[in-house]
Amino acid sequence: MQQRWNRRQALAGLAFALDLPAQRQTFMTTDYIDAHVHVWKPADALFPYDPHYSGPAAAPITFTPENLLAITETVAVKRIVLVQMSFYGTDNSYMLDAMKRHRSVFSGIAVVDEDAASLAVEMARLASLGVRGFRITQGNRPAGWLETANMREMWHLAAEMKLAICPLVGPDAIPALDRMCAEFTGTTLVIDHMARIGMDGKLRNQDVSSLCKLSRHLRVHVKVSAFYALGKKQSPYSDLAPLVHALYDAYGPRRLMWGSDSPFQVQPPYTYAESLEFVRNRLPFLSLEDKEWILRKSAEMVFF
Repeated sequence: MQQRWNRRQALAGLAFALDLPAQRQTFMTTDYIDAHVHVWKPADALFPYDPHYSGPAAAPITFTPENLLAITETVAVKRIVLVQMSFYGTDNSYMLDAMKRHRSVFSGIAVVDEDAASLAVEMARLASLGVRGFRITQGNRPAGWLETANMREMWHLAAEMKLAICPLVGPDAIPALDRMCAEFTGTTLVIDHMARIGMDGKLRNQDVSSLCKLSRHLRVHVKVSAFYALGKKQSPYSDLAPLVHALYDAYGPRRLMWGSDSPFQVQPPYTYAESLEFVRNRLPFLSLEDKEWILRKSAEMVFF
């Protein structure tokens, strides 16, 4: 597999050197999938916020599906994976409402309580409503949260139901993910935001290596996303190109998927279009077929 990716890179470099016609260099797909977006609005009686939520206040105050679609329609993003926003806790109603109103557009990643006695019933119910993955993150959980008995049951159920587990974690959690993947070989894993490598501004080689080694588990995917929050945090995000290249070499394009992490990606000075542009035109090692996978097919296979 490594030889195949290297061969593609060599061919892509040859095409560039020969200065092939622009129409052969342009990525033609007009059906992009954004694999990571949050939507919310101010709390009300129908869609209340989780009373136990203690994180940052909503910023922006609102970002509805309609706000989102007004942006995505200008850049040919046709389908979107919604990720349950933390303000709502395990009440996925607002996300589900958006999915119901825009059935052909949205898929969903929900949040559930793995300690609940009704876990299996709730996961099955959400799957019947179009949810295709479940976000997990440490939050207020103690150390060892990734390897509890209840978390193991959740991973087992996800494999049985053919649903993805979607961790929002940092590099420190990768060893535990590695052990869980070795134990649950049938569970699909989609790691958010390149495991937040470089969130503190430092792209450490050991963190990159650790995430790349996780590719030995063939059901692990990585979201190439949240560029605004990583490394130098400056468009055109060129400092992140070596990280994406390393992931590409390790996972190949079929296990990478682009996500904007809107609405955070659309807050000034950042723009939605520049996130998409980074993958489309600022990673010269990607072939047209590679981009087809990263910008559509990979997310389509897992979430649609």
